[in-house]
Order: sequence, then C-alpha cells, then structure tokens
Amino acid sequence: MRRQAERLGWRAVRFALLAFVVALAVTWPAQTAVLGWPVLAAIPVLLLIILLGVAFDIVGVAATRAHETPFHARSASKRPGARKAIQLVRQADRVATLCSDVVGDIAGTLSGALAAGLALQAEPSIRGFGAILAVALVSAVTIGLKSAAKGLAIRRADTIVWLVGRVLEAIEAVLPLHILEPRPKRRRGGL
Repeated sequence: MRRQAERLGWRAVRFALLAFVVALAVTWPAQTAVLGWPVLAAIPVLLLIILLGVAFDIVGVAATRAHETPFHARSASKRPGARKAIQLVRQADRVATLCSDVVGDIAGTLSGALAAGLALQAEPSIRGFGAILAVALVSAVTIGLKSAAKGLAIRRADTIVWLVGRVLEAIEAVLPLHILEPRPKRRRGGL
C-alpha cells in the first residue's frame, strides 16, 4: 500500500512539473505574439485556445467513461484505432490527468491571461474594468462549453475514444512517436 502511495505521489509530481514546463513554454510565446496583434485578429486565436481546452477535456472525460469490451471485438477484426482505444481506456487515469488537467487547465489559464492582456490594450480609461470583463467573459464561455462537452463525452464515450485511438494510430504511422505505450505486465509470485 505504501509503495502504491509513493508511486501515485511521484506521478502527481511528474504531472505538476510537466504542467509547469508546458505552461512556461506556451504562455510566454503566445502572449508576446498575440498581444502585438490588433484585438480583432487575436480573438480567433483566443477562441481556438478555448476550443482546444474543451476538446482535450472531452477526451479526458470520455477515457474515464468508456468501456474496454467493445474495442476487443474491433481489435480482433483489425479495425483501425481499436488497440489504441484499449490503451486509452486502460490508462484512463493518466489520459484524464494529461488531457483534462494539464492541457485543459493550461488552455483555460492561457485564454484568461490572453483575454486580460488584450483588454489592457484598450483605452486607459477602461483598461481595468475591461480586463476584468474579458476574463469573466472567457471564463463563462469556457465553462459553458466544457459543461456541454462533458455531457457529450459521457454519452458518446466509446465513440470518442475510438476516434481518438484512430487519430493516435494515424499520427504514429506518420511520425516516429509512440504516444501511449502499454503498461508493462507485472510479474506475480515475486519472480
């Protein structure tokens, strides 16, 4: 039990460090690039970041809700994406943490920071209120979209996971990546 708690603790630390590094790597370049743009040109980028966070949140929720059984029949029939879908379901805790917590939360933080930064480009008389209003608006849009998306992810979990499995297989066919490695099998009996 203690060993499992230690393993979970180290995994949490690794994900926290990953989130920190990704947030640093993404936030500063995005802010410096977008804040030099006119507000109307930056709004589509802001919406794209919000939608990216929502999409990853859908994947994280679907992975935790999907069932492994339907993918075994598809895998036996050599249907594209089925093996990756099985890996997504088996590693649902990691997938949910990476998609919903790391990518989804970073996208939410980044979109709020970009909204505030864009509002600060406004006239000096409305900057403070504009920043507050922009962050509140981005928060409302993000939460509203994520609320609707989670319902979809729960209802269509198997379909979403299979689609993501197909996308992962297509990426791995083109790039030399192995996105979801199967967990190593544990030996029993102390050998």
